[in-house]
Amino acid sequence: MTNEWDAVIIGGSVAGLSAAQMLGRSRRRTLVIDGGRPRNRFAAHMHGVLGHDGLDPAALLEKGRAEARAYGVEIVEGTVTALTEDGDTLRVTRADGSHESARTVVIATGIRDALPDVPGLGEEWGRSVLHCPYCHGWEVAGGRLGVLAGSPASLHQIELVRQLSDDVVAFTAAAEPLGEETAARLAARGIRIVPSPVREVVPGADGLTVVTQDGEAHVVDAVFTGGDPVIDLAFADSLTLARADEPGAPLAVDLRGATSHPRVFAAGNVTAPYANVPVSMGAGSMAGAGANAMLVAEDFDRAAAERTARRNAEWEDRYAAHDRFWSGRVNATVAAIVKSLEPGTALDVGSGEGGDVVWLAEHGWQATGVDVSATAVRRATEFAATRGTEARFVHGDGAAAVEGEFDLVLASFLHSREADFPRIRMLRDAAERVAPGGHLLVVSHAAPPPWAVHESTEHHPVMRTPEEEWGLLGLDPEVWHPEIVEIRPRETTAPDGTPAHLDDGVLLVRRAAAASDAELPPLWPDPTAR
Repeated sequence: MTNEWDAVIIGGSVAGLSAAQMLGRSRRRTLVIDGGRPRNRFAAHMHGVLGHDGLDPAALLEKGRAEARAYGVEIVEGTVTALTEDGDTLRVTRADGSHESARTVVIATGIRDALPDVPGLGEEWGRSVLHCPYCHGWEVAGGRLGVLAGSPASLHQIELVRQLSDDVVAFTAAAEPLGEETAARLAARGIRIVPSPVREVVPGADGLTVVTQDGEAHVVDAVFTGGDPVIDLAFADSLTLARADEPGAPLAVDLRGATSHPRVFAAGNVTAPYANVPVSMGAGSMAGAGANAMLVAEDFDRAAAERTARRNAEWEDRYAAHDRFWSGRVNATVAAIVKSLEPGTALDVGSGEGGDVVWLAEHGWQATGVDVSATAVRRATEFAATRGTEARFVHGDGAAAVEGEFDLVLASFLHSREADFPRIRMLRDAAERVAPGGHLLVVSHAAPPPWAVHESTEHHPVMRTPEEEWGLLGLDPEVWHPEIVEIRPRETTAPDGTPAHLDDGVLLVRRAAAASDAELPPLWPDPTAR
């Protein structure tokens, strides 16, 4: 069986548990898979962690696990062998063959320290062989201290250790040749330089004996050295996550811990090999929050898409429930305005059963209609065939369903009774399809029909004046010129057969053809300037 989770966190040390805490507090179903080998497991105490100075790292993790579990986070032991794409989720495969499905994953697997190949060094790692002057320096300050250079970059560590004691010996074989200036700089602070390679490290009652290849023995109380960071991410190879150009090739992330994969976040030493406990905690917290923010955005996107799908299905049901929904005649206001325009290419957004599109085709336009109802598109196509036109119809949601630019983009009575109908967004999408020098024509209901004045307003679509819609569209006034912004009465027949009129809102705007055209004044005064 495959369990489904909002988030799976790979790695249960301070970074992973901090991410888990944020996700748990956000009521996300979260699983932590922990291999049980934190980087600082060799140390009995940790320092530089505000409020927890001197605490056993294992005790901090035990407390962190309890806190995460209190927020519903599940924590299990195990290792992950594969992290792969699985549709709109990620598939997490464990060493025992079990699988997890996750909408997002936080990688917090840390690193391994590859120590210099010196016998005895690994056995004392975390006790008398140390790596961080900030984490362990106070406890050995004032003693006999050695620094075993692992590379030329170790010179910085040597200088830091000198702040802890006047008695410092630097084993510099891996950093040689030092150069006269560097050697003089170290000597100026009283640091003894031993260029011979270290052969072995031997613990004893009097301290740690560092034996070099030339046979010399140097007794110290502690040795500082830096291991090469080893980051084991083979389990995620299939995702080709971007890596930073730094020692160990850590994962490249932003401040939220986001990686190059939209569903993968990372934190801790796997992104910053030299980060201490507080930094890893903070990064884990941000990665958990980042993962939750991604999930929140996806939840809203899915809900909006589902609502749009339901709305489109309702339109399909409305068309399918009737043999014909509209008259098939062109809207009189549309016809009156379009007659003054030079025919070219045209797109009708929300074309219904094709009355306006067929009329455009009959008047010299290369006309395309798009509608969310498959039934409407089928009827429009059949209607065009009976009239002998080459009008084209596309089943889709708005102007985004059609490629290319058009000399005229028409949105005629693109209304809905739903308060959250994205009319303005759809009109902006329509404007993006207008070719330079072309027009956007929006014809709308400016008011409810007079025979419906006694109906509850909740049964009417949202109706705005053309001036209001021009302002809401927010089109660049340097590019778009309003030519008609007005309300026009249109004679019609009421349901009871009596004469009546409807008020149509008309917004006709032209897109500048070129930079010089953009400087021309609009033919219609800008209503926002009134």
